[in-house]
Amino acid sequence: MLAPEPPLAEWLDELDAQMQRSPAYFAGKPVVADLTALAAVPETVAGLFESLAARGIRLVGIEGIEPAVTGLDLPPLLTGGRALSEVAEEEKPRSEPASLLLDMPVRSGQSVVFGTGDVTIIGSVASGAEVVAGGSVHIYGTLRGRAVAGVAGNGTARIFCRRLEAELLAIDGLYRTADDIEPQLRGKPAQAWLAGDSMVVAGLD
Repeated sequence: MLAPEPPLAEWLDELDAQMQRSPAYFAGKPVVADLTALAAVPETVAGLFESLAARGIRLVGIEGIEPAVTGLDLPPLLTGGRALSEVAEEEKPRSEPASLLLDMPVRSGQSVVFGTGDVTIIGSVASGAEVVAGGSVHIYGTLRGRAVAGVAGNGTARIFCRRLEAELLAIDGLYRTADDIEPQLRGKPAQAWLAGDSMVVAGLD
């Protein structure tokens, strides 16, 4: 979900900065745009979609505007959902759990997202699957898909796995793809962490 805010030029600059740090993050991902914070005028909407398309972001739907504003050439208007601001307001009085534990594998095409703490998977993460955590990611099996840690700005987060076959590792916006991981670490227990502006991937002895 993307939630653009005015002034739109500044929001796009922030998006560009994030994509520069992690160019592959939006690759192939379906994205919904919540336009509640923007003035619902056709020119603004059209300009936004053109800007996102130029950045390779694939939108599958939009929320937060009146049906009359959308055109046939725009993604479908989603109904029945809630704005991000409403969800955030509802969650304020609740105490969020510090971690998420799943005692099953994550299959291809599945995405596990837990933005408030660590994620532990008792099993493997298949190719084409994704685990996203606000804290660290712990995988007690083979990591073949994507592991994204520290999405809440936690640069101290780490990624651990019992067998490293990852497509992508990312921590707080910095990432390494399969081609950037040392061949001698493939198939071995490993961990990843940030050291300054770079990511370190090392074996677990």
